[in-house]
Amino acid sequence: MAENKPTFRVLIAGAGIAGLATAIALSRISEIPNLDIQLYEQAPELTEIGASIALSPNGMRTLEKLGVHNALTDENGYRGPSGIPQIVRHWKTNQVVTVDTHFNVPDPRHHTTRFHRGHLHSALLQHVPKDSIHLNKKVASAAATDDKVTLYFEDGSEAHGDLLIGADGIKSYQLKFSGKVFARSTFDASLVEGKIPDLPIDSVHWWGPKDNFFASRLGKGQYTTVGAYDDGRSAEELEKEVSWDQAGNVEHLREKYKDWNPIVKALTELTPYTRLYPNFAGEPLPTWVLAARATLVGDAAHTHGGAFAAGGSLALDDSFALALALRHAFSLAEPGAFNNGSSYIRKALELYDQTRRPHTGRLLEIVHGQINKKPEAYQSAEEENLALITKMTKRPDTTWLSEHDVVEAFQQVLKHEQATGFEQTGAQKSRL
Repeated sequence: MAENKPTFRVLIAGAGIAGLATAIALSRISEIPNLDIQLYEQAPELTEIGASIALSPNGMRTLEKLGVHNALTDENGYRGPSGIPQIVRHWKTNQVVTVDTHFNVPDPRHHTTRFHRGHLHSALLQHVPKDSIHLNKKVASAAATDDKVTLYFEDGSEAHGDLLIGADGIKSYQLKFSGKVFARSTFDASLVEGKIPDLPIDSVHWWGPKDNFFASRLGKGQYTTVGAYDDGRSAEELEKEVSWDQAGNVEHLREKYKDWNPIVKALTELTPYTRLYPNFAGEPLPTWVLAARATLVGDAAHTHGGAFAAGGSLALDDSFALALALRHAFSLAEPGAFNNGSSYIRKALELYDQTRRPHTGRLLEIVHGQINKKPEAYQSAEEENLALITKMTKRPDTTWLSEHDVVEAFQQVLKHEQATGFEQTGAQKSRL
C-alpha cells in the first residue's frame, strides 16, 4: 500500500509580485516535501496593470536564483546602454550633476533593469500553476494558532493551511504621508523617441528644489514618465479626494513642470495620461513573526514609499530568505515533526525575520528621516540652488541596498544562531 504522506499547505494572501515570487521560492528552494501552495487574490483577474518598476542587481540576481530566466531577457526589461543605472540632472539646466553606479555587478544581466510592472508580473506568473491562484478572494480576516492557519473571505468562504504569508501590500499599516503625489504613466516609446531633441537613452532623474521628474525606456518598447510633486493637501484630504491608481489630469502634470528644462517640458506634453499614487510609508514593524505560523513579505512587511525604487527587489529577497529559512528548519526536524508541530515553523520565521527586518528597517529609517525633515527657508534663488546641488552631490551611497546579498545575510544569521544550538550542517552551507 502506498504511504499517505501529509501535505504542507501554504496560504499566500495576494498574487502580486511578492506573492508570486514567494510561491516560486518555496516550491523551488524550501525542499519541503508534499508542498501545497495556494494563492488568494482579491482582483477578479490578473491583468497587466500598474506603472513601471525597477529591479536593482540584488533583485535581478534573486530572479536568476529562482530560475525566472525569462525576466532577465533584454525583451522584458530595459538596461541603459551606458551601464549607468540612473543619471541625475538639474531640473532647470539639464546639467548632469551625479550618477548612480554599479560596484560589483560583473554580469550585465544583473544591471538595474526597468520593466512595465505588468510584464514582470507576467514573467513570474509563467512559473506558478494557474490552478493554485484563486481570484475574487478578498480577505475579511485571518486567524493563526499553533496548529493551523485560516483565511476568511468576504464571500463567506474559508481556506485552511499550515502556514500563512501576507503578501497583500500596505493594507494593515499605520501610514505616514510623505507630502508627495506620484503622477505616473507608461506608454509606447514611439510617442516620445525621435520626437524630442537630445532625449537621453539612459534612465534620468531630474531634481528640483521641491519636486522631481523621472523618465526611462522600459522593456517591450514601453516608456515611463513619473512626476513626483508636493501636493499641498494633507493626508486626510488626500484620503478623501485621491484614491490609489486614480486617473489624473495630465494637464495638471504639464502645468507643474512647465518651467522646467525643454526635455522635461516636452516629455510632459507628449505623456498621454497620468495615474495618481499618493506616497505613504509605514512605520517599521516590531516583528514579522505574527504568530507561530504567520508572517509577511513585500510591502506588507515594509512599506517604504518607493524610496530608491527598491520595493520589487526587496520583495524578491524576502521570498528567497523565507524559503532558505524554511529549508533550514525542515532539515533539522524529525520526519513528520515539521507538519505536526509549530516550533520548527516558528524558528524558520524567526530566522527569516532576523535576516530581513534589520535590512529593511535601515531603509525605513532613512525614509522617515526624510519625511520628518522640516523644509528649509532660503534667502534667495541662488542659495536655494546651491543647497539643491549640494543635496544632489552628497546623496547617500545605497550600494548596501542595491547590491545586497541575501544569501550571505542569511548565513550570518545562522552563524549567530550557532551559539544557541540551532546550527546548520556543512552540507547545507555548501548548497547555498
